[in-house]
Amino acid sequence: MYYNRRGLERRTTFAVLIAASAASLLWAAPARAQSKTAAAAPSATPAPSATTRRAFVKPTDSDLKKKLTPLQYAVTQREATETPFRNIYWDNHEPGIYVDVVSGEPLFSSLDKYDSGTGWPSFTKPLDPANIRTKSDRMLGYVRTEVRSAHADSHLGHVFDDGPKPTGLRYCMNSASMRFIPAAQLEAEGYGQYASLFKDKLATKAAK
Repeated sequence: MYYNRRGLERRTTFAVLIAASAASLLWAAPARAQSKTAAAAPSATPAPSATTRRAFVKPTDSDLKKKLTPLQYAVTQREATETPFRNIYWDNHEPGIYVDVVSGEPLFSSLDKYDSGTGWPSFTKPLDPANIRTKSDRMLGYVRTEVRSAHADSHLGHVFDDGPKPTGLRYCMNSASMRFIPAAQLEAEGYGQYASLFKDKLATKAAK
């Protein structure tokens, strides 16, 4: 009887251990599955930065000759100057921005445009200073400051220090070097970051 009781106790203890091990395995399996799922799940994609810049690329010369008019090519690639008072934007008063006709780089805003009396579109400052660069120019026998687009290196015009306040500068541009995008079309054209600049003007225009 004693030996039977010891045998029964050993069998009972062994059964308890087996049951406990099985329960432990059943409990650990979901935990491991959850851990693997969490490890495999990709991290949330960060929202695009508001300061992310578009890539502005200059086309090849052969593509430019196909894309541009002869005047646009002469101005942007050969530093030509168009005729004053006989160009498309000198008296344009619509709200919007002006971009490089070659690459699309945002250059100037109608909010900074004024009538300089010269017959060329004139601005007091660039829309985004990072998109333009300047260099000395002696083409007329005296020093001038040429303005070029930063990425496509298009010739745009010149800047002078005889402009109105607050900057005292006159960015005298060639219409042929730029393309105008009306404020109402900025979102559709991919320049939505500038739409808020014209919110009040568009609202006033719609109310009329």
